[in-house]
Amino acid sequence: MVQVLEDLEIPDEQLDFATSRSSGPGGQNVNKVNTRVTLLFNVDQSPALSPEQREFLHSRLGGRISRVGVLRVVSQRHRTQLANRDAAVERFVELLRDALTEKPERIPPAVPKQAKARRLEEKRRRGSLKRERSVDPDRDE
Repeated sequence: MVQVLEDLEIPDEQLDFATSRSSGPGGQNVNKVNTRVTLLFNVDQSPALSPEQREFLHSRLGGRISRVGVLRVVSQRHRTQLANRDAAVERFVELLRDALTEKPERIPPAVPKQAKARRLEEKRRRGSLKRERSVDPDRDE
């Protein structure tokens, strides 16, 4: 059982693992041993998820979910298959947790009136300085 949130647990039976040759670290084993682990989770068919949670996952992880509704997480960071499997599960939990937690709406900061007035005054000062600097064709010098 993989604990994602307090009210969401994914049974191990719903997670599929595939192994392949890794391009990461492995020394002499890198060309012989399948250490790369790919975790596959069918978002559309999982009974552990509510319809709202499925919608959240599709909207926030749309690029990671295939057309058939399978979320794919790959790990090839470590030298052993077991360590990569644990890393893939950890990343999977992190992705689901981030996608399913509500983000608070951002409130833009209010600019103080004094700061706005100071900025406009500085603009006026710079503009007048530049106007005085320009060459007037009617003036004799």
